[in-house]
Amino acid sequence: MANARALDKRRKSIRNIRKITRTMELIATARYKKAMDRAAAVTAYTEQITKVVSRLVAAGAEVRHPLLEVRDQTKTARVLVLASNRGLCGGYNSGILRTIVPHLDSLKQTVPNRIVDVSGKRGINGLKYRGIATDKTYTQFEDQPPYDEIERIAMEYLRQYAVGEIDRLDVVYTKFISTSRQRPVVETLLPLGALQNDDDAAADGGADAGGEFEFLPSAESILEEIIPTSFKVKLFKCFLDAAVSEQVARMIAMKGATESAGDMIKQLSMTYNRARQSQITGEIMEIIGGVEALAK
Repeated sequence: MANARALDKRRKSIRNIRKITRTMELIATARYKKAMDRAAAVTAYTEQITKVVSRLVAAGAEVRHPLLEVRDQTKTARVLVLASNRGLCGGYNSGILRTIVPHLDSLKQTVPNRIVDVSGKRGINGLKYRGIATDKTYTQFEDQPPYDEIERIAMEYLRQYAVGEIDRLDVVYTKFISTSRQRPVVETLLPLGALQNDDDAAADGGADAGGEFEFLPSAESILEEIIPTSFKVKLFKCFLDAAVSEQVARMIAMKGATESAGDMIKQLSMTYNRARQSQITGEIMEIIGGVEALAK
């Protein structure tokens, strides 16, 4: 039987750990709610601006924009990986890494040059461990990524695409579907030709696709302004989805750790009580044996 004092010490240690995991769960819950509010607002805006672009493209058959046209040959593809800076979030980062590795392998077959950018210390270390070289790294994004910083990243990607430095931009992130479901996905943001094929936009804008529009001052000038904006908000939404998914994963992981600690405490308490009972019984037997020896 284990020593009762050692069991009690271990039980106190697990109780302290349970307090920490419980606190982390509450913090993750609060951050999740804030991040979710931002993501919900941006989701509505992204859907609306995507519908506007889809209608413009469908209405103006002669309208062309470089960001909408798929290039004949993809020589250079850039991949942006969105992971977390901190751990203790279950399988969040491992899911991202399991998604990026086969995606890069598939790109090797068709794209000569591949450039990988990473956001998050866990993603940086994970790719380094797997021998995947990275170009640009970002470690400043947490649960509330600022739009200004993401806009600067988006502008750089737009510049590279416009001058021909890259022919394609993929973003690997965890898409937030619901509190109980988050899925690592690979989404192609450049070129933006997939906008007019968006299911939600087609469902809402199908009735207006054949309508006539009057563009003031011109369709080209409107697209010149709205299409880059659409790309920026789509990239921003990827960052927000990743932030929300991270907090959900951490919240669930810390809840599971808290419950496991509670189960361990119950088990240790039962073992401690048995050990203490055995110890007390042994002490009583020693006393009885001593009394009998004195009586003789």
